[in-house]
Amino acid sequence: MIRKMKNMDLDAVMKIWLDSNKQAHDFVPKEYWENHFEEVRSILPEAEVYVYESEGEIQGFTGLMEDYIAGIFVAEKFRSKGIGKLLMKYMKGKKQKLRLSVYVKNQAAVRFYQREDFQIRTENIDEAAGEAEYEMTWER
Repeated sequence: MIRKMKNMDLDAVMKIWLDSNKQAHDFVPKEYWENHFEEVRSILPEAEVYVYESEGEIQGFTGLMEDYIAGIFVAEKFRSKGIGKLLMKYMKGKKQKLRLSVYVKNQAAVRFYQREDFQIRTENIDEAAGEAEYEMTWER
């Protein structure tokens, strides 16, 4: 089931956020994610966050800021089970257009977004991480 995040979900969501970023972005030092943990934790409740919960466990989540997807994150043991696709479908049902940034080196995510009909618009450098990233968009 997909639902809006509640305050009581924050610890589980942040664990998924930290673990997923370290695993998906092994080309970025893990300290980068650890150093941004508290900042993200404090601003996450301001975003439009949806969790995927099954059998009482949060297995993934997505965060939106207007039409910008801040990320889709799925706990490692639940990946490749369609949860990311379900979260994407949910967001597409709520918005006319979506945009996001994804690191060029995160080819699994780039392929996922391309399968979801996102188009690469530009390539930039994320100054904070020092990594190339694509800006991608989708429109209904």
